[in-house]
Formats: sequence, structure tokens, C-alpha cells
Amino acid sequence: MKLRGAILQNSQLIILPDEQVYTQMHGVWNLSSDQGNLGSFIITNVRLVWFADLNETFNISLPFIQIGSIKIRDSKYGAALVIQTTETAGGYVLGFRIDPGEKLHEIYKELLSLHAVFCENPNFGVKYNVSEREAEEEMQSNQFSVGDYEEIDDQQDSELNSKLHSYIVGGAFGTGSSNQQREPVYCKELGFSIEKIRDGYTLQDLWNVTGKE
Repeated sequence: MKLRGAILQNSQLIILPDEQVYTQMHGVWNLSSDQGNLGSFIITNVRLVWFADLNETFNISLPFIQIGSIKIRDSKYGAALVIQTTETAGGYVLGFRIDPGEKLHEIYKELLSLHAVFCENPNFGVKYNVSEREAEEEMQSNQFSVGDYEEIDDQQDSELNSKLHSYIVGGAFGTGSSNQQREPVYCKELGFSIEKIRDGYTLQDLWNVTGKE
């Protein structure tokens, strides 16, 4: 539910996507204050809107999805249309006076009907076309084929460069001279300083992840 929102422009309701206006009615009293406020109803397929005639910024936009009950009850102003919002919408009770009584019952029946239709087939403002979605998924699946991907070789681990493997293991367990701190040396192949490679190994040995050239 929106209170005092920017829902009108030049006394015209700003229409939402897929919204259709069914009824516009003047002379509707909002009974939220002791004096009451005279305004207008706009009933659409997704919500009920009321706004004050003298001040359009004093308004209510109540989506059908937030309406808990619609009833006619007696009040100190006579028979009134009473709308209660759901608990998630604050549990507000809104009262409206509509004259004559025949018009009150007409609006009451219209709101009951539209609310029931909405609950049966709610409009959440999001369009979703199942056939279009299925066509889109099929098109995306056709963009890829098995030939686009290289099969993972289960034997790849066995092809790991044996020298790289022994160098890593030797460094991890401190074998040979790996437990001694090696001074950095300039590597002209890389263009910067690196830790001196242990004896018996070359940069090429460590560069090849697999044993393949």
C-alpha cells in the first residue's frame, strides 16, 4: 500500500504496465479523520486508488494483493465501505462513505468481483511467457555442441612433469640443499630476479607443467 505517493498527474492516474481503469467515481468520503475528506475513487484491474479533491498528494494506492477483506459496515456516518489490508501490509482498516446507498453496494460488489478475479489470476507486474522461454532455452542449447569442448584426460595427472614434481616435493620436505636459503639471482629469460634454482634443474624444467614440449 502506498500513501501520499506520486500516483497522479493532472488528476489522471499514472497507469502501471497492463493496468486497465474500470471505474472512476467522485464524491467518495475518506473516513480516516473526524471531519472526513472528500475525494475520488479509481478502480482498476490491479488496485484501488483514492485521492482528495483538494489535495491530490493526499492519496491511497491499495493493490488487490494487499486487501484482506471488503465489507459494508455501519459507522457514525452511516453505512460505509470498510477495507482491511493484510497483516503484511500493516493490517490497516480503511473506511469510505459513498452516497447514495445503491452506489455503495454497486462499488462493493465490483471490488469483491475484481479482487476475486485478481486472486485467481494475480498480476505481479512481471511478464513471463512459457513458450518464449522454452524457445530461448532451445536456442541457447543449440549454440553449444560437444565438439566445442576438449575432453578432460583422466590420465593428465600421470603426465605431470616429473622434474617439476620432484622439485616441489624436494622443496616441501627439505631434501638435498633445499633447506638452505638460496640468494636471488637475476634471470635474463624472465627479466627479473628469482630464487636460485637448485642444482640439477633448469628454468625450462620448472616451466613445463606437463612433460610435453
